[in-house]
Amino acid sequence: MTGHATAGIILGSSLQMIALGWANIGAAVAPDAALASVASAILMVQGGKFDLSTITGTIVPTGILLATAGLVLTTLVRFVSVGLIHIADAQAEKGSYSGVSIIHLFALLLQGLRIAIPAAIILAIPASAVSNALNSIPDWVSKGLAIGGGMVVVVGYAMVINLMATRELWPFFFLGFVLAPLTSISLIGMGILGVVIALIYLTLENKIGSGGSGTGNGGGDPIGDILNEY
Repeated sequence: MTGHATAGIILGSSLQMIALGWANIGAAVAPDAALASVASAILMVQGGKFDLSTITGTIVPTGILLATAGLVLTTLVRFVSVGLIHIADAQAEKGSYSGVSIIHLFALLLQGLRIAIPAAIILAIPASAVSNALNSIPDWVSKGLAIGGGMVVVVGYAMVINLMATRELWPFFFLGFVLAPLTSISLIGMGILGVVIALIYLTLENKIGSGGSGTGNGGGDPIGDILNEY
């Protein structure tokens, strides 16, 4: 809608990689990914900064900082939601389906407001002020933010690798690295290749499961059974 599709894709992919490393551990709440996305997009458009270095080095880290500050609203919404759950339970005990629906709709409204209120505040700031503020950021601050954002991306990617760190999935992991530099393969070709690999996997699973040749995984993981055989 802004006429800068490339910049939008870069912004979205950068935030996606960072959000992979966000996790709520104990009482620690991770920054709001939705607010970070909205705030970064507004800052990018209002500031008129659509180049790669500014997006990854300034816009994205600034959006994350705003999302961290917006955790106050997130915490407030979650605190109110606890009371709403009890009210919904009371309505359910009375058999009031409409009452439960109203409570759910109100909870959804609160979830929207926790994003809409900060977004409205950012939009209320003149575009010239946003542009001047971004331009006034010292190089050492922007470079530090870029390094910090890059470290968070690495953490997110490491968490993804940790989830798939099994012997059965490593072949697919390395296959992705081999195929990634092949720019001659279109997205349609990659999709077809993915379907073919999935069909091969399902065929092996059915064959091992029906033939009873699986040795260690009970026929549920064909790649694992093949590796166990050798």
